[in-house]
Amino acid sequence: MTVMADAPTPTPLLTDPTTSRRDRVPPAWAVLLVACAGQFLVVLDVSVVNVALPSMRTDLGLSAFGLQWVLNAYSIAFAGFMLLGGRAGDIFGSKRMFLLGLGVFTAASLAGGLAQEGWQLLAARALQGLGAAVLSPATLTLLTSAVPAGPARTRAIGTWAAVGAGGGAAGGLIGGVLTDALSWRWTLLINVPIGAVVLVAAVLWLAEHKAGARHRLDLAGALLVTGGLAVLAFGIVQTESAGWAAAATLVPLLAGLALLGAFLLVEARTAEPLMPLRVFRTRTVSAANAGMFVAGSAMFCTWFFMTVYAQNVLDYTPLGAGLALIPSSLSVVLGAKLAPVLMQRIGARTTAVLGALTAAAGMAWQSAMTPDSPYLSGILGPGILMLTGAGLATTPLAHLATASAGPGEAGLVSGLVNTSRTMGGALGLATLSTVAAAATGGSPTPEALTDGYAAAFAVGAWVLAGCALMLRIWLPRERAVRPGAAPRG
Repeated sequence: MTVMADAPTPTPLLTDPTTSRRDRVPPAWAVLLVACAGQFLVVLDVSVVNVALPSMRTDLGLSAFGLQWVLNAYSIAFAGFMLLGGRAGDIFGSKRMFLLGLGVFTAASLAGGLAQEGWQLLAARALQGLGAAVLSPATLTLLTSAVPAGPARTRAIGTWAAVGAGGGAAGGLIGGVLTDALSWRWTLLINVPIGAVVLVAAVLWLAEHKAGARHRLDLAGALLVTGGLAVLAFGIVQTESAGWAAAATLVPLLAGLALLGAFLLVEARTAEPLMPLRVFRTRTVSAANAGMFVAGSAMFCTWFFMTVYAQNVLDYTPLGAGLALIPSSLSVVLGAKLAPVLMQRIGARTTAVLGALTAAAGMAWQSAMTPDSPYLSGILGPGILMLTGAGLATTPLAHLATASAGPGEAGLVSGLVNTSRTMGGALGLATLSTVAAAATGGSPTPEALTDGYAAAFAVGAWVLAGCALMLRIWLPRERAVRPGAAPRG
C-alpha cells in the first residue's frame, strides 16, 4: 500500500561517500514503515488477547476479575505513562525512546508468553504497557519530523492511523489463528521475532530527533496519573458486584479522583511538568484531545464485545470469531485512508463529526443483536459502520491535535493524542463492561448475555452521538483547520 507517492523524499545532508549513516536523513518511506510497524504492535496487543482469554483463564486459573485485568493492566500502564514517554522523546531523542520502548515491549511479551501464574501474566502485561507508552509517542514524532507539513504529512498521518486501527481490528483474527493452531501463549510470543526485526530496521533506518535541551522528567506526575487511572478503573469494576453506594466502590472511586486531582496540582506547580496545562489553552488541542477521549471510551470496546458475542452467544470458535471480523479490519483502514481526502474537501472538523456519527449508527445497529442474529446483520453490517467511523474520526483528530505543536513539544502532544484515546478506552472498557454485567443480571444464558452486550453498545452509541455534537461545537470552523493550515486557538 503506497501512500507517499507525491511526498518529497529527503536527500542526504552530505553527498560525500564517506558520510556516516548518522549524518544522513533517512528516506520518508523507511521512517513511515518502521514507525507504522511499531504502532501496529502497540495497538495489536490491546485486542490480540481477547479471543485467548478463555484459554488463559483455564490454563492459569484466573478469576473473572483477573481476566478483565489482563486487558486493563496493559491499557492503564499504556495510558498512564504515555505522557512521560512523549516528553522523554523530546528530551532524549525519539529514536532512542523508540528503541528503548520496543525493547521493553518485546522482553515483556516473552515474559508474558512464558508465564506460569496469573500474577506473572498481569505483571508482564503491565510492563508491556509501559514499553508501549514509551514507543507509541515516538512513532508519531518520528513520522511528523520526517515528512514536511502539508498534504504529504496528512497522508502519512492517515497511514499511521490506518495501521494503528488495523492493528486493533486484526487482533481478533491473529489471536484466533494463534490460539486455535498453537496456544494462547503465542498471542504474546509472536511479538518477539517481529519486535527483533523492527529493532534492527530502526537501528539502520531511523535518524535521531529531539528538541535539543535537556530537562527533568516529571516522574511524580506519571505515577500520580497512572495510579489515579488504575484505582478509578478498579472502582468502576467494583460497581458490578458491590453497587455504586458500597464502600468497596466509593473508596477507590474517590481515591482515584483524588490522585488525578493531585496530578493536576503537581502539573500546575512544577517547573517542568509532564503535561504543561498551557497546551490546553489552544482550543484545537483541547477539543481534539477531548474528542479522542470520549470517542475512545466507546470505540475501544468494539472488538472486545463483538468477539465475546461471537464466541459466547453465536458459538464461533476463536478462529471463526477472528475471521468474522476481517471486513471490519478492512473497513477501519478504509475509513482512516478516506479521511485525508474528506479533510481536503469538507474540512477536518466535519470529517471528525461524520466519523463519530457513522460509528454511533453502527453501535445503534449492533445494539439490536439477538441470540440468533445472522452474520450479515449481527456482525458484518454494524461492524463495518462502527469501524469505518472509527477510522474516519481518528485521522482528523490526530491531525488537529498535533498540527500546531512547537518544535520542543512534538513528543508531548503526540503523547497526549494517544493518552487521551487510551485513557478513554481503559475507563470505557471498565464502564461498559459494568453496564453489560448489570443488564445480564448474572445469568450465563445466551439471551442474558445478548442483553448485556446490547446494552453496552446502546450506551456507546449515545456516547458517540454526544461526541459528535461536542466536536461540532468546540472545534474551530473549517477554514481554520484544513490540512496544511495552522489551526487557530
